[in-house]
Amino acid sequence: MKTREEYRYDKACKRVYELINASDEPIDPESAIGEEVELLSLFIENYERKHFAIEPPSAVAAIKFRMEQLNLKQKDIAPLFGGKTRVSEVLNEKRPLTFKNIVLLNEYLDIPYESLVKGKKAIELEPDRRRQLLKVPAIKAITTN
Repeated sequence: MKTREEYRYDKACKRVYELINASDEPIDPESAIGEEVELLSLFIENYERKHFAIEPPSAVAAIKFRMEQLNLKQKDIAPLFGGKTRVSEVLNEKRPLTFKNIVLLNEYLDIPYESLVKGKKAIELEPDRRRQLLKVPAIKAITTN
């Protein structure tokens, strides 16, 4: 049985589909229909972000993906890691990426830093240390959270 939120999501998707396909003409964003599509789209986006969240790929997955895109083998990128053994260990998740690896992968394979570094969820200050740090006005001013 569907929850109320699932029912609303399905209804919103159907309505957006109907509105988009009702005419061959583009929808004017300033019109009532345009505003309805915008509001429904925001609801749909929020629902999907909450219920169908896609985790970013791991650094190893990002490296393997880029290798596949460029048709590279492990031996081709070995110089970035210091040898064939090290690249194998990293790609098999037996050795973590070093700062040097991350910089070189970004520079030579154009892999974004964001794909190579864990999100801020992985690194957090303990609450006591965070409070202590945020007592410094200059640091508090630049910290958004």
